[in-house]
Amino acid sequence: MSGVSLIAHRCRTSDRTPGAASGVQELAPLVGKRLGREPREIGTPSDPHVGDWREDLANSRGCLLEAGGQVDDALSGGNAPVLLAGEGSIAVTTLGAALKNRPDAKVLWLDAHGDFNTPEISGSGYLGGMALAAACGVWDAGLAEPIDPSRVVLAGVRDLDPRERDLLEESPVTVVGASLETLVYTQNALDRASIFVHLDLDVMDPESFPTTQFPTPGGLAADKLYDLLEAVAGECEVIGMEVTAFDAPDDELERQDAASVVLHVLDPLLEAVQRGARVSN
Repeated sequence: MSGVSLIAHRCRTSDRTPGAASGVQELAPLVGKRLGREPREIGTPSDPHVGDWREDLANSRGCLLEAGGQVDDALSGGNAPVLLAGEGSIAVTTLGAALKNRPDAKVLWLDAHGDFNTPEISGSGYLGGMALAAACGVWDAGLAEPIDPSRVVLAGVRDLDPRERDLLEESPVTVVGASLETLVYTQNALDRASIFVHLDLDVMDPESFPTTQFPTPGGLAADKLYDLLEAVAGECEVIGMEVTAFDAPDDELERQDAASVVLHVLDPLLEAVQRGARVSN
């Protein structure tokens, strides 16, 4: 990698809370300062609301394609993309872009949820809850070529709908739950491959980090997530990453405290992409 490309994805995809866009706004300058990069802002925020997946997919089509395009442009130019977004629908296009450029890489998807629903089985109609399934070609969102699901390691998951669980069990996706063994099992599954990281911050337990759209008990403590990312970044080439689901609080002090937790857990990944850039140069 010759450099790092920092992208702040500001437009609404399927955001349901106002804190999602605020989270990107809060993190972008902080991550930029850590990387020594000015964030490239794409899109403009719009009002969050509970929308049907068809509506959200149609309305956010341009923004989703732009997210994938930014990842493609970064990697094809020899840069590591660092993408900040309100929620995980961006993966419909970003994962395909990442693996098109680096077919040798695996996807490390860190999330409390599987995001492996389809329009036929989703009870909520939430596009973000279908993003990984779309990226893997389980259903066709009409935006990107699917990736090979055997290249995906889904770690930290603990909240699956029954039919979603069935789909995952039938798929070649490697699933690692949230437990004391998450770090070791994740390392074994990645097997030192190059990785593109999708980090949904609700992989953390709400006691460590409650400021997400869908906080789910039983997750990783912040220090355990740091340890996992440090271990993975120490033995895998990090080709890029995307960070989602920081639902920023209204209170300024709470928002700053939460952002500091995010920066702490991100540090091994940010160091890894910077290290890759330095080695290339």
